[in-house]
Amino acid sequence: MAIFEKTIRNKNFDELLWKLEKEIPDSSWSADLEAGSDFKEGNTRCSVRVFERYSMMGGNRLSLTLTMFQNGDNPIRLSAITAGGSQAVFFKINTIGEESFLDDVKNLLEEILEE
Repeated sequence: MAIFEKTIRNKNFDELLWKLEKEIPDSSWSADLEAGSDFKEGNTRCSVRVFERYSMMGGNRLSLTLTMFQNGDNPIRLSAITAGGSQAVFFKINTIGEESFLDDVKNLLEEILEE
């Protein structure tokens, strides 16, 4: 499992979410948006998206869960967690695919934030 968290200031929540929903699947020939969920209570909102892609290194599929949270005009909190890239039964080995998926998302996010 690999984890990335970031606080994002001065970006529109909906626009950022839309770009990530579009760009993450476009970043890999096997990546797909699998599911999503949205919550809103007053000025607070939370969006969760689950992506999957095939890992050539592990020979399996792995997932990335993206969570975005914002309360009013406060900064957006983003969390990205990958899982599923290990082949062992009792301990994790070969997590390169998870880290690679997360690195791709970090790079996409940096490109989006530079726009």
